[in-house]
Amino acid sequence: MIKISGKRLRFRIIIPAYPAFNIYSRMADRTTTLGAVTIASVVKERPGWDVEVIDENNLRWFGPRGTARGADHKFLQGERPAQVIGLYGGLTSTIPRLYQLAQFYKNTNKDIITITGGQHFVKETIPEALRSGIDYVVRHEGEETVRELLDVLEAGGDAGSVKGIAYLKNGQVVFTPERDLLSEFEHLPLPDFSLVRYAKIKIYPVGRIRGCGMNCEFCTVKGKPRCASPERLLEQISHIVETRGAGHFFIVDDLFGQQRSETMRFCRMLKSYQQRIKKRIDTVVQIRLDKSKDTELLGAMREAGVNMVAIGYESPIAEELEAMRKKIKPEDMIAMTRVFHKFGFLVHGMFIFGYPVQEGAAFHMPVRERIKRYKRFIHKARIDTLQVLLPVPLPGTELRERLMKSNRIYPLSDVGWEYYDGNFPLFEPDEPMTAEEVLWAERTLMKGFYQFRYMFKIGLNVFFFPALLFYLSNIRSGWRKWYRPWRNDLVRFSGWFIVKGWGEAYKKDMFAKKLKKAKQHLKNS
Repeated sequence: MIKISGKRLRFRIIIPAYPAFNIYSRMADRTTTLGAVTIASVVKERPGWDVEVIDENNLRWFGPRGTARGADHKFLQGERPAQVIGLYGGLTSTIPRLYQLAQFYKNTNKDIITITGGQHFVKETIPEALRSGIDYVVRHEGEETVRELLDVLEAGGDAGSVKGIAYLKNGQVVFTPERDLLSEFEHLPLPDFSLVRYAKIKIYPVGRIRGCGMNCEFCTVKGKPRCASPERLLEQISHIVETRGAGHFFIVDDLFGQQRSETMRFCRMLKSYQQRIKKRIDTVVQIRLDKSKDTELLGAMREAGVNMVAIGYESPIAEELEAMRKKIKPEDMIAMTRVFHKFGFLVHGMFIFGYPVQEGAAFHMPVRERIKRYKRFIHKARIDTLQVLLPVPLPGTELRERLMKSNRIYPLSDVGWEYYDGNFPLFEPDEPMTAEEVLWAERTLMKGFYQFRYMFKIGLNVFFFPALLFYLSNIRSGWRKWYRPWRNDLVRFSGWFIVKGWGEAYKKDMFAKKLKKAKQHLKNS
């Protein structure tokens, strides 16, 4: 039962800090997490409750910082005591910090209730959470579950009556019956980003579709897509524009373009909305490469203000694509990318280096040959911005299950959850590569793409700006020809600082020693 202190109750949702500076850090302090805001917005509607979200990766407006990474929770709890703490568990690498926060609040006041949920928490990881300061784990979606759980706790009822949670009872883990996934979203409140305290949000996350039918081996997002209406997504965007003056959005749907006819309708609605308010809205989406064949869709996206597409290429190596269940050939990728460029999109390319092929496959490619293949592909595809990560055997994925069966994953006692962010080798790679070589290759590719020398090209492009006068008959075309290389040079130069900081953080971490120990333990097991 929730112990009431004062006239109102407070529910504080915390998005835990990343364990160290990494390639996500720059983006993290410009945005926040849609799932946490959505849950907070649902709880806000309950009478007698105050709600706030603390994003430890975005504390740019007067945020009380702790001595290490993250917020000063002693200060927060002293200034605004919370009776219930929600902890966002969508990123596996933040789980150690999540447990640290849960234990802090429980040590501060044993009557505080801690709730968590997110993609990390599957059947194999839930017992660990319940023995690490967590009272209740919400399984799958949380909007209805959290609301019902708070009602039961406030009334002093039995948590076992709430579907879709796990908790400890007499030292044993109790799983209540599964809750059906949401199929209707119109009844949910609009995400209220004013609940995110201390954050300076420049890019607002919004979404329409949950689920993905692509069934990739490494991904935790599965199931038939469930869609809200285009009107609902436009209402999210217009509300944020009109209440917060926003102009930049990221549509978090795993694959933009699912339910094609409704996507087309949304693009037309977004275009009309911008014309009515006389304001240009910049939008980024995640999309499949083969949508390049749908030129009508691409045209509608451009007219709606979609300027950048994030594409999961994953790999230019056929054997790796087959292992991932990607139904595309490397030789077709470059031609498809050129179509996106032809329509004026900036292309953010996402890759997974060193993906393990199926066990027993006759495939042995040295690390230098792989690097050569990647560099050649990236150059030919003219990718604007690049993200190269290493494979992550996330809990609940078929990739983790496969690697566990072949005893290739390094023990968590040596290489813990904090390393599950795509920047570290987590299992024995395919021969003839070593883990050290895989790590070196990832950094080589990122360092080769983001370099200090682009600073000089920025100035050179500024010098050629007057050349736009030659495009007075088609100023938009001239602007694109000048802007794209100038913008890319600027990003590649600023990216150099991020990669440099990432490397410095790695040197301080002592990961090399942990990796050596993990490899020895795996060999002896």
